[in-house]
Amino acid sequence: MRLHDLAPAEGSRKNRKRKGRGVGSGLGKTAGRGTKGHNARSGGGVRPGFEGGQMPLHRRLPKRGFKNIFRTPVEIINIRDLSRFDSGSVVDSKALAKAGLVTRKATQVKVLGQGEIQIPLTVRVGAASKSALEKINAAGGTVEVV
Repeated sequence: MRLHDLAPAEGSRKNRKRKGRGVGSGLGKTAGRGTKGHNARSGGGVRPGFEGGQMPLHRRLPKRGFKNIFRTPVEIINIRDLSRFDSGSVVDSKALAKAGLVTRKATQVKVLGQGEIQIPLTVRVGAASKSALEKINAAGGTVEVV
């Protein structure tokens, strides 16, 4: 077998419809678009979601909930996540992002008290829960709310 002997399997390839190529082709003249109307025109066609004048689904369904556009995104981390840092190091949002614990998009980070910590750390975050404060202080570290 050589390269020129290769061919696709019988019936696996189909020729594309060549529209508007004469009356004898069966798809000449109007090229399968019918006669007149919006869809027959060049650039014609309806926008996404249009249902032929019927009330579209996105308008039939009731609106639900409320989206606060002034919300400040807050990412949470737990005490157990801080154990990966070296003793005495300063843990801020940049250090947390570098460690992969938060994304850079977070404007504020809150530390929650789930887990245990034995190493003293200086934690500079936007907020911390009462239990997180107690556990970090008990381990000899400090929390600075910025």
